[in-house]
Amino acid sequence: MKTSIVSALVAAGFAVATAPLTMAQTANPAADGPQVRHHAQRHQHGQHASRLPGERIEARIAYLKTALKITDAQQPQWNAFADTLRKQAREMDQRIQAQRSQRAQGPKQAKSTAIDRLQFRQERLAASAARLNETLTVAKPLYAALTPEQQQVADELLAPRRHGMFHRKGMRRAA
Repeated sequence: MKTSIVSALVAAGFAVATAPLTMAQTANPAADGPQVRHHAQRHQHGQHASRLPGERIEARIAYLKTALKITDAQQPQWNAFADTLRKQAREMDQRIQAQRSQRAQGPKQAKSTAIDRLQFRQERLAASAARLNETLTVAKPLYAALTPEQQQVADELLAPRRHGMFHRKGMRRAA
């Protein structure tokens, strides 16, 4: 049970660390569906659309530290966790900048094959698993150092439940 909680904590911690903290607002958010707002946010040409994870991570770390009420005794575990989030955000910045640079150079010469796409996906998944393992390594001692009340907050902030959803576009699992 505790292993699954820690795993969920780490997975959400990584997801939350890389997720945008600020979202573009529409004139009437209630009138637009979530897909419309998401589309507008992704294609917005303003300052927030081009922000990198490294530009948001300090705000996220400060928020988590405040919400978790990290004590002086928990500071070493917290520092290791926060440093890992910072490192991963910097690495994400580098990947995004490389992708932007590649897109700016124009379209690829040859069309990618199914094998090329599968290999690319395998590389991305392996890198994601490595990041998750790195996060889990520092999250376990932090979680163990938290009080039960802090763990409850961590369970909500770092590993929100997905309510049966397994796909980011909202597809539900078959019953």
